[in-house]
Amino acid sequence: MAQRLALQRLLALPTRGPLASHGRAFGTSAGRRNTFNVQDGSDFQDRVVNSPKPVVVDFHAQWCGPCKILGPRLEKLVSKLEGKVLMAKVDIDDHTDLAIEYEVSAVPTVLAMKNGDVVDKFVGIKDEDQLEAFLKKLIGA
Repeated sequence: MAQRLALQRLLALPTRGPLASHGRAFGTSAGRRNTFNVQDGSDFQDRVVNSPKPVVVDFHAQWCGPCKILGPRLEKLVSKLEGKVLMAKVDIDDHTDLAIEYEVSAVPTVLAMKNGDVVDKFVGIKDEDQLEAFLKKLIGA
C-alpha cells in the first residue's frame, strides 16, 4: 500500500511549471557509458576480458571507506579520457569468484587490463596525479 501511494505521488509530479524543478532529471553522460558494474562472470568475460579497449577494473566493497573515495576519483578521470579506456566496477562481496580468480586480497584493488591480460595493478588509495599516470600508462599516452 505504501509503495503504491509513493508511486502515485511520484507520477503526480508536474512536468511543467515552477514545481517541475523539484523532480529529478535523468540523463546519461559519456562518463557513465564508460563505467559499468559487472553483473556476473559472463558479463566480466564479455565486457572486460574481450574488450577491444583497455579496461580499469575497480575491485571494491560497500563497507570499504577508501573505496568510496577512490571510486569517484577514478570514474572522473576515466570520463575525461572520452572513451579511450573503460572502467568496470566489481563488488567483491557479490563476485567473490572474480576476486579470488584475480588474487584480490585487499580493497580497493585496481587492475589495468589490455586484451584480456592484467598489465598493471595497485592496491589502496591514490591521489589524482598517480591515477592519471596509471591511466596514461594503460592507454600508452
